[in-house]
Amino acid sequence: MTRFIHDQFAKDYLEELLAPFGEVKAPRRVSAEVREIDVWFAPTTNTEVLGLLGQLAATPSVFEPFRNAATPTDICNCLLKLLTLRGELQREANRKKERLSEETLPRLWILSPTASESILNGFSARIDLENWGAGIYFLADYLRTAIVVIHQLPKTEATLWLRLLGREKVQEEAIDELQVLSTHPLRSNILKLLTNFQANLQTTESLDPDERSLIMKLSPLYLQWEQEALKKGEQQGIQQGIQQEKRLMIESMLEVKFGAIDEALSQIISPLIQLPTKEATQLIMQSDRQELLGRFKEQN
Repeated sequence: MTRFIHDQFAKDYLEELLAPFGEVKAPRRVSAEVREIDVWFAPTTNTEVLGLLGQLAATPSVFEPFRNAATPTDICNCLLKLLTLRGELQREANRKKERLSEETLPRLWILSPTASESILNGFSARIDLENWGAGIYFLADYLRTAIVVIHQLPKTEATLWLRLLGREKVQEEAIDELQVLSTHPLRSNILKLLTNFQANLQTTESLDPDERSLIMKLSPLYLQWEQEALKKGEQQGIQQGIQQEKRLMIESMLEVKFGAIDEALSQIISPLIQLPTKEATQLIMQSDRQELLGRFKEQN
């Protein structure tokens, strides 16, 4: 369950960051045995504002993020997806009687928190410090693939958007940096996405210590996003927008915990929205269905 939540967050996160700069498909199906590319991106405008992630996305790209360190089998499966996609693009070019150049083919970026030396050596992955810096290991040229080892990236603002997909201390430090980041056009969107991620994690019973620590780190983000949104009061209807986001968050938590929102649960959504965010979240997490319904029945 938690692996799905982490995987879905990574896909949503990359889509949110990349969508203003080009065409995103997450996931994109490729033929043969059904396979899905996690995130496929084709830029239509300059991506420099995303720092190192923007450099990766400067040309058509396939992104495959991993919560845990990518295994040799994971990497082979990613390569298989890329080669299948390449075959589709070649067939399409043949039908149109066009030449498909190597430069226009998508690159595969495998985002992994760590990677052992044996795995990097096994794929003959080599670092290119002069052009890309630490943490990015390229496979043979014609494979158009690199393994991005997130925990080896330098701690700079340029790498922030990738380090947010790391684990434990690396991810927590990136969250701290995001909180104090002065201005960025996508900052508010990512704060909101992270608060939804936290809400989904909170509804899961089997959390490991890393995930519990992550929930604590994410806890202040909703209030920060809410306060920043309120400061932008010149945007018409901002308060209604905040309430709608809170409604969506609560509905999502109820669906994850109880499977579906029936008529009885739908009647307590509005009262839940009126509660402070932390209180509403804890109430949903700690109550079973009858306790939750009984709490609001007593108030009526």
